[in-house]
Amino acid sequence: MENLLEVKNLSVSFQSGAGEVQAVRDVSFTLKRGEILAVVGESGCGKSVLCKCIMKLLPASASIKNGSIIVCGQDITNYKERDMQKIRGKTFSMIFQDPMTSLNPTIKIGQQIAEAILVHEKKITKEQVYQRVIDLMELVGIEQPHERFHLYPYNFSGGMRQRSVMAIALASNPDILFADEPTTALDVTIQAQILDLLREVQEKLGTATILVSHDLGVVARAADRVAVMYAGKIVEIGMAEEIYYDPRHPYTWGLMRSLPAFSKGKDSLYTIPGMPPTLVNPPKGDAYACRNEYALGIDYEEMPPMFRITDTHYAATWLLDERAPKIIPPVGGKSFA
Repeated sequence: MENLLEVKNLSVSFQSGAGEVQAVRDVSFTLKRGEILAVVGESGCGKSVLCKCIMKLLPASASIKNGSIIVCGQDITNYKERDMQKIRGKTFSMIFQDPMTSLNPTIKIGQQIAEAILVHEKKITKEQVYQRVIDLMELVGIEQPHERFHLYPYNFSGGMRQRSVMAIALASNPDILFADEPTTALDVTIQAQILDLLREVQEKLGTATILVSHDLGVVARAADRVAVMYAGKIVEIGMAEEIYYDPRHPYTWGLMRSLPAFSKGKDSLYTIPGMPPTLVNPPKGDAYACRNEYALGIDYEEMPPMFRITDTHYAATWLLDERAPKIIPPVGGKSFA
């Protein structure tokens, strides 16, 4: 499969009163047509900044310090706003976290979806627009679309509003869809429905998706590949089965152990000790070292490279170095040197 998106050594910083915040640090990954890549990690690790940087939706205080962004074979790293307006929507689109801040409460749902269509297809007739809106509402599972075309966002439940936002994002048939924690404000049952819907859309339209979440349990339902971020860096990436059944980075172990499924019969959920480091002055070496019970001396001195585990699985931890002591991971069931 061809790569729709290639991000190479991307670094993004924000200028603040406290100094330069290094929000994304030397991130590289690819996204193939029709695949769902989940980006997971604690709040503040750089997940949303990474996606918004690719779409050039960051504030003026942000800047790309290094690296490149190649979309459908085009290097868009230095694209200006005028250039981005030509490819936003058609090439990639985004589902934001809170549908109530994405939808206009004073405009009917059908009209908002129609507006997204007309931005990119100005010569289409009213009848064609209406039918396209109905088709999109049916695609995202909104029942009785002819009646609900005329309803307002406040008439919809949270799950229905998120489906409406998905219809708007899909209005121009984007090649790449960014879903920024689309299930955060929803109950567990509706979360599962939205994730299943993302998978159905990917299968029907061939849309590649980057699914952002802080919950490894959520993305297990939909992801083909998983990238684990910590302190602005991807510390582990691999196929979903590799991440869930053979995790190699201590931070991934911590996220896995924090899932309720791993705490059955226990009095409390596992929590990763300590706090994420400030990214104004990231620590020397491995940023996770101070929270890592398996940290080696070199973790405090030198940043680990990405070690290859398989052709699709990589992790940035010195525990994978051939000279490292043998560790039995607390999850996954495989020991390694």
